[in-house]
Amino acid sequence: MNFKTFSKSLFISLIAGIVAVGTASVSAEAKFKVDKPDFDDLPSPALGGSKKRFTPKDWLEVEVAFEIKDVRPVAKDGFVDQVEIRWYVAVENPGGKGYWLLEKQVTHVNIEIGEKIYASIYLSPSAVKRLSGGERAGKSIVWGVGGEITINGTTETFNSTSKKEFWKAASLSRTDKVPLLNKDETPFANMWWDRYAEIQKRR
Repeated sequence: MNFKTFSKSLFISLIAGIVAVGTASVSAEAKFKVDKPDFDDLPSPALGGSKKRFTPKDWLEVEVAFEIKDVRPVAKDGFVDQVEIRWYVAVENPGGKGYWLLEKQVTHVNIEIGEKIYASIYLSPSAVKRLSGGERAGKSIVWGVGGEITINGTTETFNSTSKKEFWKAASLSRTDKVPLLNKDETPFANMWWDRYAEIQKRR
């Protein structure tokens, strides 16, 4: 290959690389706002049609609001196909010092652009009791909640504490002994439907 041919090939390669980078950036871009997450105790719902008597116990609900402002490429129908949220909840270790880190990833679908919408996860009453020793102390055992939300390849974090990305701290002990549950895995599945982002069903 002579110098002229080599120079031409190099030029074509550079142009192709620039085009590829430009295309990748356009295909993986989103602008969205994520609020500070919140968490609170929530009693088990009393569903109609049951004659069983029971005293409602507390769940722990964690939720975050977000709003998609814009996406690239443009969504002509005004919706985003998927939103990925990886949740992190740091709770007091019931067996000693320090904290347990609980994790869960949830995929949401059919998210409307320009509408504020909520996503949530939960700790069951039995999980709350195991962690706190009581049935109405879920909120008190939480040190921090946060996570990462990804839309069209763009990721933003959200956090309830002053320590950025607290879930990366080496002092936290990761465990799956106490599972986090998405809304569809709880008695709240059919409640407040229009407030929350639709969850992708497992196949």
